[in-house]
Amino acid sequence: MKRIAVLSRGAAGKSTLAVQLAGLLDVPLIELDALFWQPGPTPTPPEAWQRTHQRLIAHEHWIIDGDLGDHDRQLALRLARADTIIILDFPLRICVPRALYRSRETWDFWRWLVRYRRDSLPRITAAAHRNTRARTYTLRTPSEVDALLADLRKGP
Repeated sequence: MKRIAVLSRGAAGKSTLAVQLAGLLDVPLIELDALFWQPGPTPTPPEAWQRTHQRLIAHEHWIIDGDLGDHDRQLALRLARADTIIILDFPLRICVPRALYRSRETWDFWRWLVRYRRDSLPRITAAAHRNTRARTYTLRTPSEVDALLADLRKGP
């Protein structure tokens, strides 16, 4: 596991998982939201983001935490470069309370959160399946995440 993409709807725990993986595997962590969203929040212009994204995925080791929804025009390139893809497909009943607890979110965030399985997940799944070299995990509960982390702690 040298290049890991972690994706999910908001508040599923992708950032928490990515931090745990980075510590466990000693792989640098890249948080897409921190790089992509400008104050407002305003997305980075597409041309500038393409250049930034190319630099990020060119490295040999990374964990990229982030799902930019409709703004993620670089998703297929990132997943093609990944050797591991982790998709957290948690139900709304888990994500909504977490999102309410953590902060106030924009209307665009809530629309993305609610429509994730219909709008984003099929695109992510299709891009993941095009990368036949990557090991893809689709985890649907927090206990499945815990089991993956436990397996990784055991080692090969």
